[in-house]
Amino acid sequence: MFNLNHVSKPVKMTLWCTILFVFAVSAASVLLYGDHFLLGSYEKLNNDDVKYVNSAKILLNKHTLAYNSGEEPSSFIMPGMPFILSGLMLIFGQGDAAVVAFRILQVVLQAFSVYLIFVIANNLFNSRTALIASIATALYLPDYFSSGVILSETIFRTIFILLVYFSLLALKSNQTKHYIIVAVLVVMGCYFKPHTGLFPVVLFLLWLFNKVSWKTIVKHTAVISVTMVLLLCPWWIRNYITFDEFIPFTKSAGNPMLLGALINNAAPAEPFFDAHPEYATRDRASLFAGSDDAMADTAKKIISFGFKHQPMEYLKWYTVDKMTGLYLGPYYWKTVFNIPHPLVVLIHFIMMLISSAGLLLMLVNAIARRNIPYLLILLTLAYFTVIYIPFVAFSRYGYPNIFLIFLGGAYLIERVISVQSVKDLAVGPEARNL
Repeated sequence: MFNLNHVSKPVKMTLWCTILFVFAVSAASVLLYGDHFLLGSYEKLNNDDVKYVNSAKILLNKHTLAYNSGEEPSSFIMPGMPFILSGLMLIFGQGDAAVVAFRILQVVLQAFSVYLIFVIANNLFNSRTALIASIATALYLPDYFSSGVILSETIFRTIFILLVYFSLLALKSNQTKHYIIVAVLVVMGCYFKPHTGLFPVVLFLLWLFNKVSWKTIVKHTAVISVTMVLLLCPWWIRNYITFDEFIPFTKSAGNPMLLGALINNAAPAEPFFDAHPEYATRDRASLFAGSDDAMADTAKKIISFGFKHQPMEYLKWYTVDKMTGLYLGPYYWKTVFNIPHPLVVLIHFIMMLISSAGLLLMLVNAIARRNIPYLLILLTLAYFTVIYIPFVAFSRYGYPNIFLIFLGGAYLIERVISVQSVKDLAVGPEARNL
């Protein structure tokens, strides 16, 4: 399944050296810098990373999943991060050692991801493209930041890469066991980021495009649905027993939806408050008062008012600006090895520019040749981009998708190299010696 028997020895050696390089540099960064990567304070509990650690301690000591709720049960987040951290605390204690262990786990996952990216690119294109994609990943500084920060992005990205690989395999083999693995990976993704839950829609579109029979579609849909329901049942049962209501994922969508509705994080224009006098203080703070459902309702009011009275501004905000937020800047919030942020921004911009051209070339070839694997990559990227449009969109959320974009860049670079090689051959040795 993951074997590289058909890959040449020099390519294999280069790949293993790249993987070892990523592991060594990631390990060095997290061991040397440690809590340099903290975004919040353990005393103030003022950011997601320290809140995850606190939730893990409560889960271990009180057997309660709490987040932003003191020690009371919460459905504000999915349980993935607290469970991973509490498991490490069970082994290494509740001090710094467990946090170091979590960072080392992320180091291993970053190195493993390089291998997975190679396997995917090798299946999609060829070993040279796969090597280019792997080396690009190894040189991408935000990966080393992600190894050190105590957030869900590294774990989720690894699950995501596996999901893409097994989706490719399932579409190729059409075997039930591979669709079961896809469903398991979708649910694993959901336990960290619930927006993964609708990913099977991508597969459904590809089945339709590939003219798969309805009998087969129904069969695969049933397999995926039953697997997902069984694996999500523990979470649903916990929520129903604890809160006496069905909560499929979390009760925290209102806040990011409201943040996503505020252009440049500013309060809406004064006419909005004239139309909605219920926000008595007529300021940004008043919008965030009340429950999660209340914030979701406020977001809908702002969106409705904005598109009615400032249509072009809000259209730009929900298209160009959201895309810019997700992908224009790198997920590099703390420096690694003192490499300055502006340099990483420049490198990121160049890589994104090349990769965007590569994705466009992939799209042309996918449509012209009805290439299902290419379409899977493109539709997956589209899905995990569009799903963030209604919510706050910034580089942390776009980061797991970057490997898909870099596949396009590797594809373009390999095509350019191939075309140049053909031209050199066409010229011939006699002409080259003139």
